[in-house]
Amino acid sequence: MTIKQLSIFLENKTGRINELTKILGKHGINMQAFSMAETSDFGILRLIVDDVERAVEVLRNESFAVMLTDVVHICCPNVAGSLSEILEHLAQNDIFIEYMYAFADGDKANVIIMPNDIEKCMAELKKCTCDINTL
Repeated sequence: MTIKQLSIFLENKTGRINELTKILGKHGINMQAFSMAETSDFGILRLIVDDVERAVEVLRNESFAVMLTDVVHICCPNVAGSLSEILEHLAQNDIFIEYMYAFADGDKANVIIMPNDIEKCMAELKKCTCDINTL
């Protein structure tokens, strides 16, 4: 399924990520997954939260630059080769993955992907014979 991801631009300075997590925690917003990419001047925190609208409001009120993006959330077995089968199916159908990150929760793996074409990706995932749940 498609879900909303927050992309937050952060200055590369000590304590900035901690400041953001404290703000979310203070407002009862749970971080479910995240990925951090950085350059010499700034970082981009990609974040999945349990209350997207509230998180955007709270962070913007605290002067964070926040952007919303649709991404694809896949749930598959947390076993060797499971993700490879899914990615192979997508590649065979000309779906390019711009970036992805994942986290395991027991016997399930949750994968967040940013494909070049979300609608085509979702259609191909529905056709996939892999053990997959797009929720």
